Amino acid sequence: MAASSLSTFSSLSLRSPSRFSPFQSQTHHTFFIPKPILSPFYLLLNPTKFDPIKPNSTTAETTFFDNTDPEEISTYDPPERPEDFIEPASFDDGPMESEEEIAKAYEELYGAAYSGETFLGNDIYAMDSKVKKTTSFGKTKKEKAKDGFDERVVQVRRVTKVVKGGKQLHFRAVVVVGDKKGQVGVGVGKAKEVIAAVQKSAVNARRNIITVPMTKYLTFPHRSEGDFGAARVMLRPAAPGTGVIAGGAVRIVLEMAGVENALGKQLGSNNALNNARATVVAVQQMRQFSEVAQERGIPMEELWK
Repeated sequence: MAASSLSTFSSLSLRSPSRFSPFQSQTHHTFFIPKPILSPFYLLLNPTKFDPIKPNSTTAETTFFDNTDPEEISTYDPPERPEDFIEPASFDDGPMESEEEIAKAYEELYGAAYSGETFLGNDIYAMDSKVKKTTSFGKTKKEKAKDGFDERVVQVRRVTKVVKGGKQLHFRAVVVVGDKKGQVGVGVGKAKEVIAAVQKSAVNARRNIITVPMTKYLTFPHRSEGDFGAARVMLRPAAPGTGVIAGGAVRIVLEMAGVENALGKQLGSNNALNNARATVVAVQQMRQFSEVAQERGIPMEELWK
């Protein structure tokens, strides 16, 4: 009994590691030591320590081209064209584009030209004056937009604004622009200098261009009246040779529009800006005889019956 128990104890001591001393039976057992896990930062600092493919691994395959000469000149052998293949026409073989088509395409991509000519009916008057840098005193000078419109200053007034620290002095300018061919606009601008105020008002006037209806005698087709604020303006057509009989801002607006025979009268306020805008309102209410006949669906001869 003692011998069997001794042999059992000796076999247990040899086959199983001790609970308190794992290194007692190193000669009889092999222990598994896990491989340390390398962090990404360690691999970045030591790239040679990490080799994902071992030399003796079966996953890595190397292909050798023993029959290929690297110095040999290889030629490209394209496939044959099918029998029903039709070669497309060359770009130069097509019809030549006209200058107007090229201008339309350019305007569609980049907008209306600065010269004031449009081919797509865009608004070419909503533009700012061209900026030209000058070396005099380090300031910038603006040139007038060369779009075929003339400018006339109606009024320049000094205005003040009361603020917390005192009063701010500015200048307000009223400018009328027109091409004397039936198009005119009224604008107003305010700045600390007179020149800057005139330039601002000219840009504002170009953004408010209207078309004045006129007959072949360069007069209005019919009577009209317009109101703006407290100002009221009356416009009447005149016979050839009469000239423009009007005063103040009304006369300037009619002259810049190209009207040569007309009668105008200021019936309300004497404010130049309101009278100029009232003239624009009166002009916008006018219509040509052809437009009225077309709306009614009758010939023009029946309008006077």
